[in-house]
Formats: sequence, structure tokens, C-alpha cells
Amino acid sequence: MALIETRRETMPEGSWTTKLLAGGVPKISQKVIEEAGETVEAAGEPGEEGRQHLIREAADLVYHLLVLLASRDVQLAEVEAELARREGVSGIVEKAARPPRPH
Repeated sequence: MALIETRRETMPEGSWTTKLLAGGVPKISQKVIEEAGETVEAAGEPGEEGRQHLIREAADLVYHLLVLLASRDVQLAEVEAELARREGVSGIVEKAARPPRPH
């Protein structure tokens, strides 16, 4: 995350992170969706080769999600705090307690 934030601040030429950040939320979101699909597909592949493919795709997904967070100036610690807040709370109860999303 620190490297991604540094890239956001310096925007070095030739960096994939720079290209993503320059494309904004639409470009980064497209990659998150793409990588999520590839991760799910890899999860269904059998054996050790499938497991290794899942690891690679999960790394791509996490990286692109971190870039998306950085693009909105969201710190990983904020996400961790949200997960900690939910600890011990049923997912169904937590979701029901969320404020309605604006449309």
C-alpha cells in the first residue's frame, strides 16, 4: 500500500499504477471486476496448478483493490478498522444495520 501511495503522489512515467490512477475509478474498477472474475475461475481449477493459479489471480485482485482504495484516499487501516468493528456481529445483522445507499 505504501508503494501504491508513493506512486499516487509521484505518478512516475511507465508505471502501471500510474496508468491506472490516471484512468480514475472507472479504469481501476474495470480491472477489479476483471481480476475478480479471473480469481473465481482459478478457484475452480483442480490440483496444485489450479491452486498456484488462484494465488496469482488473488494477488492481482488484491493489488487492483489497493489501487482503487488509494485512488479514493482510503487507508488500509480504515478497512481493517471496519472489519474489526464487525467482529462478533452476524453478517446478516451487520448488513441490515447499514444506512441505505443513495441511488
